[in-house]
Amino acid sequence: MEIDVLGEPYERRVIDLGNDDEGPVVATLVRRRSEHPDGRAVLYVHGFVDYFFQTHLAEFFTDRGWDFYALDLRKYGRSLLPHQTPNFCRSLDEYFPELDEAARIIREEDGHDRMLVAAHSTGGLIASLWADARRTRGWVDGLFLNSPFFDLNLPWVVRRPLLSAVCRATRRNPYGTLPQGLNQIYGESIHADHRGEWNYNLEWKPLAGFPVRYGWLNAIREAQARLRRGLDVDAPILLACSARSFRGVRWDEAARLADAVLNVEHIAQWATHLGGHLTLVRFDGGLHDLTLSGPEVRERVFTEVDRWAQVYVPAPSPGDQDREAGSRGTTPPPAAEAAPSRPLATPADRA
Repeated sequence: MEIDVLGEPYERRVIDLGNDDEGPVVATLVRRRSEHPDGRAVLYVHGFVDYFFQTHLAEFFTDRGWDFYALDLRKYGRSLLPHQTPNFCRSLDEYFPELDEAARIIREEDGHDRMLVAAHSTGGLIASLWADARRTRGWVDGLFLNSPFFDLNLPWVVRRPLLSAVCRATRRNPYGTLPQGLNQIYGESIHADHRGEWNYNLEWKPLAGFPVRYGWLNAIREAQARLRRGLDVDAPILLACSARSFRGVRWDEAARLADAVLNVEHIAQWATHLGGHLTLVRFDGGLHDLTLSGPEVRERVFTEVDRWAQVYVPAPSPGDQDREAGSRGTTPPPAAEAAPSRPLATPADRA
């Protein structure tokens, strides 16, 4: 591990993923260790046109004994190489190798007994498919989905018959771009240089996103169709989203209190297709990334995550740690005192 762009105590590790049609491919695993580790880890997976910069999210977990990991997927953020098309894929299954390797590092190399996967937006769709595909391996002890991208925010006639025809016609042109890209209302609502309170790298996360390419759109539609057919995630799931969507095409103050990217009714509709153990919570005033909402909303979000995790992904007992360590042939570290709770971090000095 080397020091990450966020500075100490954040470290990063590059995962070599070989080559694809554009050349060498890597992913990047970021780690922040807890001062009071209790055997649990969280793996964070970002959304589309995104990367890990939410240090307050990491601090929330590390304050409570979790070691925190975040994965910048191939062609995103830290992992985006000069020769690559930003954020491009032909199938969401392409991300499974870096998720597999991250889970192996967390479980085997770093020796964690519990792993929660926390995933946002497109990352929520990817993580759901991956958790379903890897359910027999026992890697995932819980899944926290933050506004997962379960359907396109378009009228039914556009997102089903019309886009079906478009995707069939463009399969031989995966790098072609849609005439219309993303609007920048959501970006304006969160970035400190505009109407928000967060600082992040606009080269890795532009306000209006990167061009939307046909290959990526086909990958999303195929993945969402798999979800609609039904998954069988066997870990407890906490799914959270805003109480309302913002549907305007120009800036309005209502965008500060709603999901300006997805239709939250779609999220709730398809949530039941994940598996049998689901908790659904909606937050009035929540933004698309709930953890970037206003202070009162994100306090409620973190309170709910903390309460849910204590029940469904509790810290392993010393006896559990002894058995796990014995199965790996290692000696467990001494049990640490529980970390005292601290107020949630503010956005000041964020990267």
